[in-house]
Amino acid sequence: MTAKYAIVLAAGQGTRMKSKLYKVLHPVCGKAMVDHVLTELEKDQIDEIVTIVGHGAAKVEETLGKRTKYALQAEQLGTGHAVLQAEELLGDKQGMTLVTCGDTPLFTAKTFAKLFEQHEQSGAVATVLTAKTDEPFGYGRVIRNHRDEVEKIVEQKDATPEEALVNEINTGVYCFDNQALFKTLHEVKNDNAQGEYYLPDVIEILKAKGRPVGAYCMDEFEESMGVNDRIALAKATKVMQRRINELHMKNGVTLIDPATTYIEADVKIGADTVIEPSVSLKGKTVIGEDCVIGANSELRDTVLEDGIKVKASFLEGAIMRNGSNIGPYSHLRPQADIGEGVHIGNFVEVKKATLGKNTKVGHLTYVGDATLGKEINVGCGTVFVNYDGQNKHHANVGDYSFIGSGSNIIAPVEIADHAYVAAGSTITEDVASREMAIARGRQVNKPGYYDRYPVAKAAAESENKD
Repeated sequence: MTAKYAIVLAAGQGTRMKSKLYKVLHPVCGKAMVDHVLTELEKDQIDEIVTIVGHGAAKVEETLGKRTKYALQAEQLGTGHAVLQAEELLGDKQGMTLVTCGDTPLFTAKTFAKLFEQHEQSGAVATVLTAKTDEPFGYGRVIRNHRDEVEKIVEQKDATPEEALVNEINTGVYCFDNQALFKTLHEVKNDNAQGEYYLPDVIEILKAKGRPVGAYCMDEFEESMGVNDRIALAKATKVMQRRINELHMKNGVTLIDPATTYIEADVKIGADTVIEPSVSLKGKTVIGEDCVIGANSELRDTVLEDGIKVKASFLEGAIMRNGSNIGPYSHLRPQADIGEGVHIGNFVEVKKATLGKNTKVGHLTYVGDATLGKEINVGCGTVFVNYDGQNKHHANVGDYSFIGSGSNIIAPVEIADHAYVAAGSTITEDVASREMAIARGRQVNKPGYYDRYPVAKAAAESENKD
C-alpha cells in the first residue's frame, strides 16, 4: 500500500485578520482552523503529518501537540519555500504527499481521500484539487487540454478573456509524488514581483518536463473557502455550523430552529434530545438521550445524562445526572454535580457542590462549596456562605434534612441527616441528627410605633379621601 503523507502550511501571519491571535488559531465552531484541518487528515490514516510553522509557532504547537511533526519556516518566502522546510522530515520517503493550508477549515476527510485515490489511480506525478464555481473571479483557473489533462494553472491577472471564463478553479491543495515534489522544489525560482517561491510553479516545471499532471474536481466548492479576514471567518463558521447541525439531526436530534442553534465541533448529543431555538452548546459538552434544552440556554464543557430538562439557564463545567432539571434563569458553575431527580428552580447558582438524589433547591439560592445528601429541601433565599475573605470553606448537609427559607449556612459547618433548620436562621454551629436549629433574633412588637412616622400621616389622609 502506497504511503501517504501530508504537509499543512501554517506559517503565515495573517495580517488581514487584524488580530493579536495567530491566523490559523482563530476558532471556527470552537476549534482552531488548523485543528479542523488536522482532524480531517487524521481520519484518512496519514502515515506522517508535518505542519509548517512560523509566526506564533509555539502557540500552534501548543494547540496541536504531538499529533503532528513540525518544521519551521523562519522567513516567509512563499508557499514553495514553506513546503521545502519539510524536506528534512519527508524528503527521502517514497509515497504520496498532500499539501494543504491551515486556514482552510472546511475541507473534509472524504475530499482528501478522493484526492489521494485519484492521484494514485491516474499515475500522475501531481494532482491538483479543483472546484467549480459561478464566481471564479480572483481564483487561479485550471486550463485542461482536449484529453482533459491539466495544461496549466493561470492566475486571474494573467488570464486571457477566454481563460477568465473558465469556472474550474485551483483550491490550493495538491497531491504529489513525494520525491518528485522535493526534487522539483529546488528548481523553483523567485523571479517575481514578491521575490517569493510559489508552490504552483512546481506544476509548471513538471508539465514542462512532460510529466503527467492530473486534477480532481471536488463536489462542494464551499469546502475550499480560505479564511483571510473576519468576514471570511464568519462565513466559514456559518457553513461549519450548518454542517454540524445537519449531522446531529441525521443522528436523531431534533433542532427546532437550526438557524439559531449554535453547536461547536466537539459537542456530542444523544438521540431523541430536543434543542429549542437560540441555544449554544460549546466546548466538550456531552448531552444524553431524551433531554430537552430550552430556548436561550448555554452549555459549556457540561455533561448531561439522560432525561435532563434545562430551561433558559447557563451551565459550565457541570454534570447533571439522570432525570434532573434546572431553570429558568439558573447557573451551574464548574464542579457542580447535580444528582438524579434533583430539581433546581429559578435564580439558583451552584458552584463546586454536590446535590444528592431527589434534593430540591427551588429558587433564589446560592449553593457553593457544599455537599448535600438526598431528599433535602432547600428553601427560598438560602445562602451557603463559603468565603471568609481569604479562604473557601465547605458545608455538609445530610440526607432528608430541611433547610428553611432565608437561611444562611456559614461554612465550615456540619448539618446531620434528618436535621431541621428553621427559616431565617444563620447557622454557625453543627446541627445533630433530628435536631432543629433556630438562630434568629426574638421578635418584639412595639405598640403604636407606626404612628410616629410620616407614612402614617399620608396613609390617614388617603383614608379620609376614600
